[in-house]
Amino acid sequence: MSDPAAPQPGPLRPHEASGPAAQHARQAERDCRLDPKVSEALRDAGFARHFVPARWGGQEGSFLHCLEAVAEVSRADPSAGWCAAIAASLSRMAAFLPEEGQRTVWEHGPDALVVGALVPGGSAQAAPGGWLLGGRWPYVSGVHASDAALLAAQVPVTGGRKQVRFLLVPRSAYGIERTWDTVGMRGTGSDTLVLDQVYVPVTHTFLLTELASGRGPGGAPACLTVPLKNVSGLTFAAPVLGAVRGALEAWSRAVVRKRAAARPGQEPSVSAELDLARSTAQADAAELLLTRAAHDADRLLLSDEWSGARAQRDQVAAVDLLLDAADRLQRTGGTGAQSVHGDFQRFWRDARTAAGHAVLQWEPAARRFGAAHLARTAADGK
Repeated sequence: MSDPAAPQPGPLRPHEASGPAAQHARQAERDCRLDPKVSEALRDAGFARHFVPARWGGQEGSFLHCLEAVAEVSRADPSAGWCAAIAASLSRMAAFLPEEGQRTVWEHGPDALVVGALVPGGSAQAAPGGWLLGGRWPYVSGVHASDAALLAAQVPVTGGRKQVRFLLVPRSAYGIERTWDTVGMRGTGSDTLVLDQVYVPVTHTFLLTELASGRGPGGAPACLTVPLKNVSGLTFAAPVLGAVRGALEAWSRAVVRKRAAARPGQEPSVSAELDLARSTAQADAAELLLTRAAHDADRLLLSDEWSGARAQRDQVAAVDLLLDAADRLQRTGGTGAQSVHGDFQRFWRDARTAAGHAVLQWEPAARRFGAAHLARTAADGK
């Protein structure tokens, strides 16, 4: 019998995007951005609408289904999977906007591609009913295919204070400076968004504290009520999971080809089986950790500090396991694994680059969990 509380599968169709992503992966590396056909395939596959409220035609989808779908696309091209994750995550963020702001994003349908910058940048000046916003925001993934952007900025409020808000700006308001040229995740097109001064009304903004705490607008769907730091790692760990799965497949195919070309009577080395077993076990363990975190988020089980801290810990620990698995394959893959013409090295570089994201660093996650666990232990002992 199915669990009636379990989220039902939405219309995410990652297989529809995986083919175009694989076909254009090498071109995306050269261009440092996704081919427009791939961006449209991600939109058509349902990533942009996944977390959008149902009243706008969205799915109010689950974290687990998003994790699985992003990982599947990332097995074809991690850069495309990263942009898929951004499309879903930023639509979830846009649902924190007031009614007028949400209408601006989704009045023509739930598939608007929203991008964003979570690190405050630019400058904001107070204006009647809102702010004048301008400046530069680097590392905006997927910006070339975007319909709108949510930009974090320090905005002035009464008493000379400042607060961090996300401000919605339409695609017509900003330009793009080509600044993205990296070792891995090259196809994400994470270039710099440049904005001349534009007026943004308060109804097109929301506070960072609302997103961080999961305090969305009244009547918000369950997927908006989870505090950001309890699930933000899922957005960026899912492409790493897919990248390492892709690396395992490429590595295994290379071993099979090498053995098929061996001289008659030449005994194959057993080290390949040992390395493969260890790396696949680590990838499976990482997937289990990520699945538990997503499962708990979907069932609203991350409301207390200990549970949220464990979920954050698990997301980062999963990435550490995945990197260890990929590094082992890279060390033992021979000269063929280093070829720039092969797929393995691209998956490996992409996994390594994605893991450098701020939310996937071990120390903050470990310190948070350690503090929460010791506090719970002390409370239990009273």
